[in-house]
Amino acid sequence: MGTDKRQPWVVGVSGASGTPYAASVIRALLAAGESVDLVVSRAARLTILDETGISFRDAHWRTDLAAWLGTDEGLDDVRYWPAGDFAAGPSSGSYPAKGMLVVPATTGAVAGIALGLSKDLLQRVASVTLKERRPLVVCVRETPLNGVTLKHLVELDAQGAVVLPASPGFYAGGSTVRELVDFVAGRVLDAVGVPHSLYLRWEGELGAAARRTGESGPAPAEGE
Repeated sequence: MGTDKRQPWVVGVSGASGTPYAASVIRALLAAGESVDLVVSRAARLTILDETGISFRDAHWRTDLAAWLGTDEGLDDVRYWPAGDFAAGPSSGSYPAKGMLVVPATTGAVAGIALGLSKDLLQRVASVTLKERRPLVVCVRETPLNGVTLKHLVELDAQGAVVLPASPGFYAGGSTVRELVDFVAGRVLDAVGVPHSLYLRWEGELGAAARRTGESGPAPAEGE
């Protein structure tokens, strides 16, 4: 893909528990032929290490990303920007990004984006995405939610963001952790119109998903 035609989705990974959601979103974007610009916050590195045992390092991001995703397929379409790099391409509205997906989003990231704080590159890119009227999906991963965070989420909605809690649905017949993770990732991609096959969709027939998974086994996950 030529640089002049490249128009990526920015995926911002904050420090909330739930890094498998981000990995599923990235794999599915690449499988759909989309380009990805990746921003991993400093706190998210600790979460990735805690949840996967993988150290995510700026100097070795490609190797570490391949280990995290479980594949190196499609990584030529990924560009990585360190969280402290305020001169990064996506920090400017003139950078040709399609939009941004914050997966998962901490309540701190939610607050920073809602208030326009731009304390790191992730928050800065989210602010740029809002001001340029591009799609922004904030996949908040926290429970319970206090009143302050709820107000911030309402503010994000008012500014045009899609607030998408990491809440898996069970009507798709998911019975494994991976299937439930993929359901949330699929809903994130649905919000921005990126095609995928991460979960079985509701078609108005009670019990259909359970019967289909029973007959053919779980739907294949992206990248497998």
